[in-house]
Amino acid sequence: MDGFGTIRLHHRTIKRFRGFSRKFGKSYSETMEAVMDFFEWHGILPSKRFADQINKEEQKTRKRVEAAIAIIRNIEKNQTLPTNIMLEALFGKHEIVRQREEPKLIERKFEKLTRDEWNKKEDKISRIKYDRLKRRYDRAQELFEDAVTKINRVEPRFGKPYYRIDIGATELSRLKRVLEKDY
Repeated sequence: MDGFGTIRLHHRTIKRFRGFSRKFGKSYSETMEAVMDFFEWHGILPSKRFADQINKEEQKTRKRVEAAIAIIRNIEKNQTLPTNIMLEALFGKHEIVRQREEPKLIERKFEKLTRDEWNKKEDKISRIKYDRLKRRYDRAQELFEDAVTKINRVEPRFGKPYYRIDIGATELSRLKRVLEKDY
């Protein structure tokens, strides 16, 4: 059990301490404990100059802030900027993509190409190939129109309505072959 002791102080110091204690709102012992805890916690000694101790703490804080800034800059340089460049390149807004997209201008009258190369360049095909493609397309269209006409809607008494295709296995395999071969 803690008992009370006495300390001899000047009257002006006692008056000042009582006024401070009233502002603090606690007993004299609790106020003195809080004041001593404050000085110990912040490492402030009454024998040293207060400005020197604050400057040391400010330097420590400044070093911590500078270290945090260096870490953030490193993250921006190594993680954020490459990601940003990749996104810009993906959407075609980065300089790298712009440089690649610029075609070289060559005058056509000086190009020497064969007839097939000219047709490929102009996206042209011969009349024979066009006729063959047209026949395949027409045949496939007929097959599909025939298959579509054989689709019937079935409405059972119980359950949801559904569609049924009345096609034999040979017709279905022929339809599949046409799809695989032509398309």
